[in-house]
Amino acid sequence: MQHLVRAASLTNYSEVARGLGLDPNRLLMDAGLSPGMLNDPDLKLPAERVAQLLERSAAASGFESFGLRMAESRQLSNLGPVGLLIRDQPTLRDSIAVLIRYHAALNGSIAIMLEESAGVVVVREEIVVGAGVPVRQAIELAIGVLLRLMRRVLGDDWRPRRVCFMHPPPKDTSTHLRVFGPCVEFNHDFNGIVCSKSDLDAKNASADPLMARYAQRLLDETVEVDPSHTVLQDVRRTVLLLLPSGRCSIELVAEHLGLVPRTVQRRLAEQGVTFSELVNQLRVELATRYVTQSDRPLIDVAALLGFAAPSGFSRWYQGQFGCSPTQSRAGAAR
Repeated sequence: MQHLVRAASLTNYSEVARGLGLDPNRLLMDAGLSPGMLNDPDLKLPAERVAQLLERSAAASGFESFGLRMAESRQLSNLGPVGLLIRDQPTLRDSIAVLIRYHAALNGSIAIMLEESAGVVVVREEIVVGAGVPVRQAIELAIGVLLRLMRRVLGDDWRPRRVCFMHPPPKDTSTHLRVFGPCVEFNHDFNGIVCSKSDLDAKNASADPLMARYAQRLLDETVEVDPSHTVLQDVRRTVLLLLPSGRCSIELVAEHLGLVPRTVQRRLAEQGVTFSELVNQLRVELATRYVTQSDRPLIDVAALLGFAAPSGFSRWYQGQFGCSPTQSRAGAAR
């Protein structure tokens, strides 16, 4: 399944690349992307190629925080009409709700979920673009953009409780400390931003209800929705976020989507896939990332993929890949 992302996701890519001594046009063409594509922010690009471009740019420049550097100068206007609607919501909660509602039209590979408990809020983001494609730079870009969105309502000096990344820290953390402050953490079990409920419900002093209504009408006129396709994508994103909880059932996924399980089953069947097949596809993609592209303990990988015990994960992995996860990791390290 190919995920698409607006060309606006590469806003200021060329400037950052040149600032680090790279030839952005050459890197774009090597990734199968035409430099001219960046002139049309609404053009849809394959998310896999965009992720590969960011990873190759980080490697070529030797700057591990390439994606985060791109996020530093992002504006809500880069999100098009969705950005206008986000900007003029009455609270941060409303702004994030708009982002969750329309994010598929912006980036088909990103999953966003808001979790709330005991006065603490977690806004989680995950990315799936296909097996074997590293997403470190894409995740850092996405989290950096999310932080800028939150600061648009709460003020430039606002600091979250924590900013969490599943990947290990870079050798040089200065960019992360400058952008996020000392609350940034690595090797976590999710990617996202943790804040207080009071932050989420803070009033947006610059909200303009008239502009919000205008932006909503504009979106209603321009965003086309295919119900079956949307449910398929939404199920994938919800599964992606629920897998680590070990409670990724069709009933719980349907509840998160405001649907009944039978509707989810029917919509998936229209796309030629069952719920269990979809879960397995995502596990294969994530297993490739966690086993061969990281040194995370395999017992942690089993939990992240929703297995109750490492033995179950090992049997499943052997059946999917024809070898044990230990053997895969050893082969990747050669």
